[in-house]
Amino acid sequence: MITNISLVTVYCLDQDRARDFYVNVLGFEASMDVTMGEFRWCTVKHPDHPEPEVTLMVPGPPLDDEAAAFVRRQLEKGGMGGLGLRVDDCRKTAAELKAKGVEFVQEPEDRPYGVEAVFRDDSGNWLVMVEPKMYG
Repeated sequence: MITNISLVTVYCLDQDRARDFYVNVLGFEASMDVTMGEFRWCTVKHPDHPEPEVTLMVPGPPLDDEAAAFVRRQLEKGGMGGLGLRVDDCRKTAAELKAKGVEFVQEPEDRPYGVEAVFRDDSGNWLVMVEPKMYG
């Protein structure tokens, strides 16, 4: 039986830059960083949660060349989704991230399910940040 989601993949254009963004800007922790031949396994995780880890993956194997090129093009034009992030105070967190240079594509707005904002990581993935509230 499946008991948990332990790993998710976020494609990036540069693993060092992506790791630095997720660690130094978003407050994640670096986790695994192992090179096996030409393949590099680089993960980050939330400091309070060992799972799920986020694999920061450069488009390449197991994708074929055509698929990897497609993913790179989507990243470069900001067409890839990334993560949904829960926060206690969306407006405050957005202000803190803006002070670190993060560009928002959607400012914090009230929604039926909470306050939501959308920003991009350093590779162009959009990340949704939500301060949830009860609704019915």
